[in-house]
Amino acid sequence: MTARHSPVADNRQVAAVVIGASAGGVEALLTIFAELTADFSLPIIVVLHLPDERRSQLAEVFARRVALPVREVQDKQPIVPGTLYFAAPGYHVSVEQDQSFSLSQEEPVHYSRPAIDYLFESAADVYQQRLAAILLTGANRDGARGMSQVNQAGGLTIIQDPDEAQVATMPRAALELFQPDCILPLRGIGRLLVELEHSQCY
Repeated sequence: MTARHSPVADNRQVAAVVIGASAGGVEALLTIFAELTADFSLPIIVVLHLPDERRSQLAEVFARRVALPVREVQDKQPIVPGTLYFAAPGYHVSVEQDQSFSLSQEEPVHYSRPAIDYLFESAADVYQQRLAAILLTGANRDGARGMSQVNQAGGLTIIQDPDEAQVATMPRAALELFQPDCILPLRGIGRLLVELEHSQCY
């Protein structure tokens, strides 16, 4: 599959970015975030599948490698611009209407808690067309349904090129449901984030 970019991304006003990844996700995220500088002003919320029996070190690992402030999601925490958030293992993350986080321990989705679908669906409900959702490498179908809902709400949908993904199952599952706005390699996704920030909503 060749990478494609739709002009629909060029004139979007985006208020928040959500990202889902599973197997191979750490490396993919580091590649994307290498494009971002310390003054990047959009909030980015990430669900990366992890075993839930241990405390996540993701925030600490990424804080050493990324220019943005990095936080682990806390219940009732307000979403702050220019901050990178990681879901903690063992809790689903939802975005509330007041643009704060809500954590829950409902049943796993696609064997995962946190589930990408939970984050994407709630963020689509809050941000509507002002949301950009990115789905990366992964070994199950989590995120496909959520991406479809972002698409239906008018948000911008970006899928990693399955031919480049370390594990193509997750991006291919989304492509079975709908046609995204962009199918891009990781470097292209990072550059697109920079472009989106320049046309953000206030």
